[in-house]
Amino acid sequence: MKEISAGGVVYRYLDGGALQIQLIQDRYGKVSLPKGKMEEGETVEQTALREIKEETGLDGIIKKPIDQIKYQYIHHTKGAVDKEVHYYLVEAVGGTLHAQVEEIRGVDWFEPLEAWRRQKQSGYDNNNRILQGALQLLGIQVN
Repeated sequence: MKEISAGGVVYRYLDGGALQIQLIQDRYGKVSLPKGKMEEGETVEQTALREIKEETGLDGIIKKPIDQIKYQYIHHTKGAVDKEVHYYLVEAVGGTLHAQVEEIRGVDWFEPLEAWRRQKQSGYDNNNRILQGALQLLGIQVN
């Protein structure tokens, strides 16, 4: 069985020009990125924007694709599931920041190097290249 999800690295520029990156804290207390399962009739891009809106309250515009993560997990009733997660660089353009408490514990903005530090310290390893790719697209090098 195949399962497709999508999400994004959301960013914004403050009035003074400072760049901020959004991170969520998932239900397990880990740093993560907003994402979720594709619904019938949606494109991958529509899924990413819907999930960002549902989980964080923000409207966004997709600027560029970042990358995909692919892995397999075992579901207790479906068996082996091939999971594919598509990530996009998304500029926040509206909405009101608030966490979807049914899904995540929190959401906040961070300056880029602090977002990277938090990701490396308490995020999922497979998200390292996603956040790193987003930061590169925004002109910021990290390693």
